[in-house]
Amino acid sequence: MRAPKRPIHAVSTWVRRQPPKVKAFLAVVSGMAALVLLRFIVHDHDNLFVAAEAVHSIGISVLIYKLMKEKTCAGLSLKSQELTAIFLAVRLYCSFVMEYDIHTLLDLATLATTLWVIYMIRFNLRSSYMEDKDNFAIYYVVVPCAVLALLIHPSTSHNILNRIFWAFCVYLEAVSVLPQLRVMQNTKIVEPFTAHYVFALGVARFWIVVDTCW
Repeated sequence: MRAPKRPIHAVSTWVRRQPPKVKAFLAVVSGMAALVLLRFIVHDHDNLFVAAEAVHSIGISVLIYKLMKEKTCAGLSLKSQELTAIFLAVRLYCSFVMEYDIHTLLDLATLATTLWVIYMIRFNLRSSYMEDKDNFAIYYVVVPCAVLALLIHPSTSHNILNRIFWAFCVYLEAVSVLPQLRVMQNTKIVEPFTAHYVFALGVARFWIVVDTCW
């Protein structure tokens, strides 16, 4: 006699069988439901920002594990890592002059690991880097983010230059994953570790959106 399926397994099986459009719709509905749920159960929205930084750190740790275990950077975007380093450096500066709290330590640790990943891709594992697939021009996102930061930035009591820098790093963080997605599109292959890294970035961006909405 066949054992009954667990509810979670039955739901996951049903979702996997659905066409891409239905999956996208379910993802949007689930995201909206999660936003509503978090609005009622989380009272200190600063915890969401800490959670986003922690998840980002986990994603970087997955990359480090991939580089150390497989000795290859195939499928990774150097430009995404460079964009990540840029917005982390700017946010670290803003954190030093505007807040200097737990976020400063988390950003410092994440920036250090990101710089290590960049070093590994540029030097130690250069032979496996798919430079021809990593063809997203970063100025397509850096310049618009800078212009947008000049036009739209927080209206706080801090120095206007610091407010512009803060807006710039927020905008750049939101689009820093685009070169990585371009590499995945060009290669037509998504490695497990790379997929986990992108998923972690998506979760981190989700927390940032929730924190910003509040």
